[in-house]
Amino acid sequence: MKGTVFYCLLFAAIHLHFLPAANNADGGKSNRFPRRNTSTDSLPEVLPGQRADLVNARLRNEAVLMYGLRQLPDDIKEWERYKPGLKKKIIEKAGIVIDHQLPLDIRENGVVRMNGYSIKNIAFQTSPGVYATANLFIPDGKGPFPAVITMMGHNLNGHLCERCQAIGHSLALNGYVSLGIDPWGAGERTTVHGQFEYHGGCYGASLMNLGETLLGRQVVDNMRGVDLLCSLPYVDADRIGATGASGGGNQTMWLTALDERIKAAVPVVSVGSFESYVMRSNCICELLPDGLTLTEESGILALVAPRAIKMCNHNKDANPAFFPSEMIRSVGNARPVFKLYGAENNIDYKTLDLAHGYWPEDRQEMLGWFDLHLKGTGNGAAKKEIPFETLPDEKLMVYPTGKREPGFAATDLYAKKQGALLRTDYLNTPGFNAAQKKQELKNILRIDEYPRLKKTHTYAPVGGWERMVWETADKKLIPVLHRAPLQASQEYVLIVHPKGKQHIEESVLNELKKTGKGIAILDLSGTGETLSGTENIRDKNMALHQVTRSELWLGKTLIGEWVKELSIAVDYIKATYKAKKIGIDGTGEAGLAALFLSALEGKGDYLILREAPVSYLFDNRASVDFYSMAIHLPGFLKWGDVSLAAALSGKNITMINPLTMSGRPVSKDQLKEYRAEFDNGRYKSRQPGKTIFMEERR
Repeated sequence: MKGTVFYCLLFAAIHLHFLPAANNADGGKSNRFPRRNTSTDSLPEVLPGQRADLVNARLRNEAVLMYGLRQLPDDIKEWERYKPGLKKKIIEKAGIVIDHQLPLDIRENGVVRMNGYSIKNIAFQTSPGVYATANLFIPDGKGPFPAVITMMGHNLNGHLCERCQAIGHSLALNGYVSLGIDPWGAGERTTVHGQFEYHGGCYGASLMNLGETLLGRQVVDNMRGVDLLCSLPYVDADRIGATGASGGGNQTMWLTALDERIKAAVPVVSVGSFESYVMRSNCICELLPDGLTLTEESGILALVAPRAIKMCNHNKDANPAFFPSEMIRSVGNARPVFKLYGAENNIDYKTLDLAHGYWPEDRQEMLGWFDLHLKGTGNGAAKKEIPFETLPDEKLMVYPTGKREPGFAATDLYAKKQGALLRTDYLNTPGFNAAQKKQELKNILRIDEYPRLKKTHTYAPVGGWERMVWETADKKLIPVLHRAPLQASQEYVLIVHPKGKQHIEESVLNELKKTGKGIAILDLSGTGETLSGTENIRDKNMALHQVTRSELWLGKTLIGEWVKELSIAVDYIKATYKAKKIGIDGTGEAGLAALFLSALEGKGDYLILREAPVSYLFDNRASVDFYSMAIHLPGFLKWGDVSLAAALSGKNITMINPLTMSGRPVSKDQLKEYRAEFDNGRYKSRQPGKTIFMEERR
């Protein structure tokens, strides 16, 4: 079976992308912001060697504390009042918008006859112009049959994976209709049909800029899958189940919690705790922004009550987020809610001595559970499977390789289209209330307050650089290098780089030294000396994945944290060195943090942004990972764009080598349009200042 075995192996492996490694200033992206001239490897380190992983320890501790605060109501009336509000918040944070009246427009492109059942290869509409590819397994006979929607995990080839299609074969042989649906961006829903790709990373995170999430898009697809099952005359709409493993198990949990048409569910190797997701290996498709500020995973399981859910986790799973112990914690905290309904037996779990995956033993547990809760037979114990054979890819593909229907909306096309619509609304807005837009930006960045500097620790100078560590009230250690100006109270330049100080070009430092300006260099959280060892620095396409995703779970954004740190830096330089003027020089997404600080607080007398994006509009799939995941902000394009942030700053800004959101050079014609856009933004916001674009192509 062409490609099937390989991609099914990825069912487990995708969660192991992020392997612990020693700190490395490179951050895993040697191709982005390459050094010019001479490198600055000679810049001294500030923190001691052999130190603990500071970022990992801080965020893990925050998650532990939040877990301790997430308690569920212990009274049925109180729970019934609490439940709708929790659902509403989840839908809002996930960006879920669904139209159940939208025509399904089912397109059947082939039928495979099997012994006792048939398989239809179909596509159907989940959102306007968005279609999902799937296999529909149908038992022989008139029905009506109970039905199960099967959600795929992170196997790149989606519904074609042997272990995934095995669920459909087994269910059909046991008298269930089964819909096996490709996840958003996987299987036959990739950028180029037939070329399987990972749907997460910055590619999937790009949806956040639209005010959506990959998790939410999958919930919409799966709810529409339930719509499809309910529309079939041979399906009993009152007996529908859901199952899946890994990322598919995660989808199973969210779908069942939010869609009460699901009467029984079996998520496999997926249920853990939100706490355990922080700084652990997870996909962006499993992220609910601000999740830990709302509830714990036990709260999601409790939303299923009094309906039935059984989890299967494995003792040999290599991902700590899905260890059986984490599942048991969440089940234990959710069970009292089931008990309030007199349905304590409707939540159960099984631990199996297996590695990550959806194995025959899991399918047997699933069959027994569904027989009890969807058919009313048996006692819920594992049921022996009827033997079957899986099929080669070409038998189950909805479209021949490379011949998918034109306009099929993969992530790139969808993000471009939706982003263009949002930008059109923004550009056509006649005017902006500066105070209101600043508050909205603050909310997007998740900045509640600016922490104070608690203490400054100083160390012996090295190579002409004073070394210090700023200890903040929110328990951060910020390594700083300082070089005093030639004259007291003179101008200072604060320099930041998204990969740490060792990637600052030496030519920039040499030029500043010649001018006699004071220099302060920060390693922002998660960069340089504070890079977490949990980041997957071996994968060049996943920079700052762990810390960015973790901050979002905790109700923050990484770039928002950088804004706070830069605020402390400006205040410190002004107060300690009596600087008359402070400029901020930032590269890439670190430059955007400086821009956002200036927009919110007016700090920094001028800004230099090197190789920063001129717009958040998605533009190119191939180089979507040019910037780290830190750059993606929930709902940013609904708010405005980079030009609005520049306008709100009221400062003079120099953008050197401006780029697109995927790191591509901006053409001269595009630059002309952006100059007009940036000028118009200042006019509409009634703010002073000027943005100058400079090209210094490498």
